[in-house]
Amino acid sequence: MWEVPKRRESRPGPRGFVPLLLLLLLGGCAGMIPRGTTPVTPPAETAVALGITAGPSIAGLSLSEKDAAAALTSFRESCPRVSSRVDGSGLTRPDDWRTACTAALNWGSGSAVLFFASYFETVRVGDGKAYATGYYEPEIAGSRARLPGLDVPVYKMPPDLVRARPGDAPPLADGRMPLGRYGSDGSFTEYYDRAAIEQGALMGRGLEIAWVADPVEFFFLQVQGSGRLRAPDGSVMRIGYAGQNGLPYTGIGGLMRQRGLIGTGPGQYSGSMQGIVQYIRDHPAEGQALMDENRSYVFFKELTGDGPLGALGVPVRSGSSVAADPRYVPLGAPVWLDLDRREADGLWIAQDTGGAIKGPNRFDTFWGAGDQAQATAGGMSGRGDALVLVPKGTLARLGAQ
Repeated sequence: MWEVPKRRESRPGPRGFVPLLLLLLLGGCAGMIPRGTTPVTPPAETAVALGITAGPSIAGLSLSEKDAAAALTSFRESCPRVSSRVDGSGLTRPDDWRTACTAALNWGSGSAVLFFASYFETVRVGDGKAYATGYYEPEIAGSRARLPGLDVPVYKMPPDLVRARPGDAPPLADGRMPLGRYGSDGSFTEYYDRAAIEQGALMGRGLEIAWVADPVEFFFLQVQGSGRLRAPDGSVMRIGYAGQNGLPYTGIGGLMRQRGLIGTGPGQYSGSMQGIVQYIRDHPAEGQALMDENRSYVFFKELTGDGPLGALGVPVRSGSSVAADPRYVPLGAPVWLDLDRREADGLWIAQDTGGAIKGPNRFDTFWGAGDQAQATAGGMSGRGDALVLVPKGTLARLGAQ
């Protein structure tokens, strides 16, 4: 989602159009990928600190076999991570997942609904009121080699992009040292911003992993944090978030709104992604300057294997994977959504994070690649209720009522 601290620029989320992508575009700060605007300070730092209550039985959730089977596949892929990582929400411990994961790995063709009903119970975090957006994996024209018409570079992480040594710069709010670079005189400074990079600051250093045709499409792929590059011969290269230059994300849609460019009047554009793109196309010089006001710049790596990778390091799946804030949802946990958008109802697995996906019951649903995925993710804005599924026995251990 995603900037997505791992994969997408915020993105994520995360997340008047309000999917992850548009939230990031309209917002004023940054998180596969993405991954935005500085989120409102949440009421508590973890799910347990915020408060949890027991939810209804899984048998009463109207969970379909098809939905449960897809979720089981994604949960099974997450098990090696969920049973070994520290859960920042305070809800679970690694050992809590071992029984369910062992069962998942050995579950045959039996009822997937029965699996979840047998090994999980539901918990409501805070008031359980949920808001969900959507993200997808964009595909644009590109190639590993520089070809005629494909001359916009896609860079890997530069080796001189480093964190400051203690004492060389003030630490960030989270205690980490900031990203930047050291000059020839040994002083630490911020890294090259978007405008400098696009004007050639990194050219000639062998950092190009691919080349794309359209700088505008590439800008939006950076917001998503991952995507596919389709070459003239039909081959596809998948790229994913490798890092970011350490400079703050600025949502260009928010800038357009502030300047009266978004609206319904003469000469104004819609606040959708399509409207923002149309403005940039209609006003190339102003559009380039607008994009450059987002000083954040995302670097990529080639992804191999099955699907784009989420924050857990496992593939995210269309219709089954969701980005969440790990302070309130254990990564790898199933999540039940009951929204006013029927297509997003059902069981998801929290396998990703996003820079704009912050706070309790805030989710970003993943819809895959292609035109339909873009349309669904682009229009996704759902409100309703959320439940987190945790291994049986968790509620008793936490004393939840």
